[in-house]
Amino acid sequence: MARAGSQPLDHGADGTAPDIRLGLIGDNIAASRSPLLHVLAGRLAGLNASYDRLVPRECGRDLDGLLADCAARGYRGVNVTYPYKERAASRVQVDDPAVRALGAVNTVIFGPGAPRGHNTDFSGFIAAYREARGARPAGRVCMIGAGGVGKAIAHALLQSGIEHLTILDLDGDKADDLGRRMAMLAPWLDVAVVRTAGDIGRPHDGFVNCSPVGMVGLEGTPLDRDLLACGTWAFDAVYTPVRTRFLMDAAAEGLQVISGYELFFHQGLDAWRLFSGQPVDARELKRLLVEAGAGPDA
Repeated sequence: MARAGSQPLDHGADGTAPDIRLGLIGDNIAASRSPLLHVLAGRLAGLNASYDRLVPRECGRDLDGLLADCAARGYRGVNVTYPYKERAASRVQVDDPAVRALGAVNTVIFGPGAPRGHNTDFSGFIAAYREARGARPAGRVCMIGAGGVGKAIAHALLQSGIEHLTILDLDGDKADDLGRRMAMLAPWLDVAVVRTAGDIGRPHDGFVNCSPVGMVGLEGTPLDRDLLACGTWAFDAVYTPVRTRFLMDAAAEGLQVISGYELFFHQGLDAWRLFSGQPVDARELKRLLVEAGAGPDA
């Protein structure tokens, strides 16, 4: 089942049988640093962790088949990334009403009964935003991308002092669906849905990229630099590479930038706690990632 080049299913980080088996389901994940984060978190917790990259087309499985295989073959849990987060939410049991409302799952835990879904993009973004900006309100925000990560971050922005949300996505159905969800969840919030960057309109304080544009293999930027000039902060969910063109353009316009690496780190930390029940020292984990060449400046 594991793709070529991934950690063998029956072995942990040191070649012995793992104490905890984990994985990542997604497309275009060859550059993901999640395997390293969880192996290092396991080391800090005294556990031998394995973490496989599981690309459905390379495994010869669809999402349902991969989830079933992982449950049957002793995985404790998996992370789920683009483009499977929304599909995963309909295939697992979701106990948290907030996660059910946002309709996307990025962490699945296997155990007795049905697999259970969680969303650590939601909690990870809140932690990353507060670490960077403290209590400063998000204000008026333009968000590009209404998929799984976009849904999680839109909900997280409700806890970050958002006043207005513009949702930009070429997929009109996805954008409209998220717009309706946000209007129902927060009737006080002014929400606009647009199809093109030319329709964004009024100035915004924050710009958030929740699309895959800018990641390795999908190079580019979701917005032209001149559209960012009015802003004060920007966040990019992409973290491979950390320095995306979108964030470099934002920094050049004087915006405070929050990299996708911070979301990667905080959502991974929250996922590890769900997988293992074992806390780890966040500073020590980040130090080990830096030592391994996988820090925010790599």
